[in-house]
Amino acid sequence: MTEAEKKEAFKKTIVNSWNEWDPLKHVIVGVADGCMIPPSEPAVECKVPDDSDMKGKWGPRPQETVDKANIQLDNLADLLRKRGIRVDRPTPLDFSRPIQTPDWENPSMFGCMPPRDVVATVGNEMLEATMSYRCRWFEYLCYRPLMQQYFNEDPNFRHEAAPKPRLTDADYRADYLSEKIGIPKRLEWAAEKFFVTTEEEPLFDAADVLRKGKDHVVQHGFTTNLKGIEWLRRHFPDHRVHAVNFPGDPYPIHIDATFTPVRPGLILNNPNRRLPDDQREFFHRNGWEIVDAAQPAHNSPPPLCYSSTWLSMNVLVLDPKTVCVEKSEVYQAEQFDKLGLEVVEVDLRDAYAFGGGLHCCTADVYRDSSFEDYFPKG
Repeated sequence: MTEAEKKEAFKKTIVNSWNEWDPLKHVIVGVADGCMIPPSEPAVECKVPDDSDMKGKWGPRPQETVDKANIQLDNLADLLRKRGIRVDRPTPLDFSRPIQTPDWENPSMFGCMPPRDVVATVGNEMLEATMSYRCRWFEYLCYRPLMQQYFNEDPNFRHEAAPKPRLTDADYRADYLSEKIGIPKRLEWAAEKFFVTTEEEPLFDAADVLRKGKDHVVQHGFTTNLKGIEWLRRHFPDHRVHAVNFPGDPYPIHIDATFTPVRPGLILNNPNRRLPDDQREFFHRNGWEIVDAAQPAHNSPPPLCYSSTWLSMNVLVLDPKTVCVEKSEVYQAEQFDKLGLEVVEVDLRDAYAFGGGLHCCTADVYRDSSFEDYFPKG
């Protein structure tokens, strides 16, 4: 352990984060070690775009890609530390191991590069999501060493876990698996809010939740169902929980490449996945501006990547005046510059395939923030 790391280890641990933009002081950055291309399962098969080079593949990711991703994730961690932000890392499992419950078996797990998917910090609480992939059922274990540490070091910290779902076949619509279903039909289903997950039991991924003080905006899609949103509403009785959907997205997986809050009063929206007018009214009524995000700099995602090119807008806000943007996403950086933000360029494209961009690969522990009402007009 270096002297800098020793000093960091002795900093007082505070768990506290109420939104996506106040000054970031402590964060978890994921790692790519042992990450797998997950095997086919009800929740995964339908999420792989028909033209993806991941279609039909599963197993360990090539080691050279793991090494490249880890270099960029390590560099991101170092960059944040140099800006005075404490950085922790998860503890990988052997993700190649088969897993099972009394209801199902799966040949392998996934990884722990995108902590944002698994853990949501609301105030002094860190909440483990249910998750909707069987291959990610045990992923919460990668964060338990950190949770135990925070529990020991912060007397106000609350460690919560949503009920683990059974994830039986009843949780999924089998008709979503057909290769005969093309994009037009998927767009029609998305507009009708007809997704792969049923309402058998509450399901949600933490990356579908955007925190805005007293209000949580939660995407209803492939990874979060209405029962999951209702569970969040009951779990956070002091908050207002709003369900949103984006009909232009045939694969609605996580909200943070579609709808990105930058600072109080300003949100970027993917122009191909516009928030419907009736849902926009809530933001406009409270004086929030929703602007179209800049176009991605790339025409296709990296090899073996689930995500779309719109990871361009999957950014990490360090404070209301500073934002981390992937270095090659020049159009998005230019837009932030015009909006008056300092842009911090970060090489991360080699890590995209392991679970997402700068927002995905991080999870807040502490932002210098307080519980505020940014939508007083309801």
